[in-house]
Amino acid sequence: MTPTGTTPAAVSAGPEPLSFEELRVPVPGGDLAVLRWPASVPRAPTVLALHGITANGLSWGAVARHLAGRATLLAPDLRGRAGSSGLPGPYGIDAHADDVAVVAEALAPERPVLAGHSMGAFTAALASVRHPERFGPLLLVDGGVGFPAPTHLSPDELMTAVIGPAMDRLSMTFQDRTAYREFWQAHPSFADRWTPETEAYIQRDLVGTEPVMRSSCRLEAVRTDGIGLFDEDVLAAVRSLPVPATLLWAERGLMDEPQGLYDPGRLAAAALDGTGVTPLPAPDTNHYTVLTGESGAALVADLLLKSAGVESA
Repeated sequence: MTPTGTTPAAVSAGPEPLSFEELRVPVPGGDLAVLRWPASVPRAPTVLALHGITANGLSWGAVARHLAGRATLLAPDLRGRAGSSGLPGPYGIDAHADDVAVVAEALAPERPVLAGHSMGAFTAALASVRHPERFGPLLLVDGGVGFPAPTHLSPDELMTAVIGPAMDRLSMTFQDRTAYREFWQAHPSFADRWTPETEAYIQRDLVGTEPVMRSSCRLEAVRTDGIGLFDEDVLAAVRSLPVPATLLWAERGLMDEPQGLYDPGRLAAAALDGTGVTPLPAPDTNHYTVLTGESGAALVADLLLKSAGVESA
């Protein structure tokens, strides 16, 4: 478990990414890549943070900057993505949950705060239930609370309904890194919100050589994980948490549309009373910028520090 990398160069205006270490943690089938932003103060807490279904650990880069060294942040590339793309199956939310427990044992044995965005939030909830001795409080960022799947849809139809555009990207090729940047900059959720941290995050995903480059995400992993989000155990995890949790929900959706994944009506229907989950809105954010945007990342960092018992600045 030694450092093997630093942040790639960024080219856009905005905050510069912080340097990080890339560690390798042995898990079943090989090594999991884990990004680490170390704390700069003594006796600082540790946060273990999980990314979304087609993302990677650098999606937490803006949060790392806002933590400002007051906590160590660990962000793995989950099995089948970026630095962990070579790991074989079996995939699925339960496999990720068990991998995360191994990371906690190796790098954060004193029950870190556990956070997750989107699919990572469902993984965090299940990991907390399956391995309650490993983790402290939870922060679920625009995910973790689900709804039963429509019974008339096939698994492929479910995937199309939930993450169709993201799945399409995994089959695309790009001439070079500039083409990949331009593809993402055209995404409505990132319009006018591009930063060097966003650049570093999306470029970590790109593999291959010019003129045939592609996403590092393994299609089999993404498909298995997406279908797994509707598994009964995954949906039930948020109702069996052994620790308190905050659900930070974005006001807008995956394509920056007005309807987000959650709203007061949907949260009321989810009946979270008695679960220990406290919903909290993140104003003026969408599904992506609740994590990567300035206001979203600052709010996430503040909530992580409060969960760890650290007074925010």
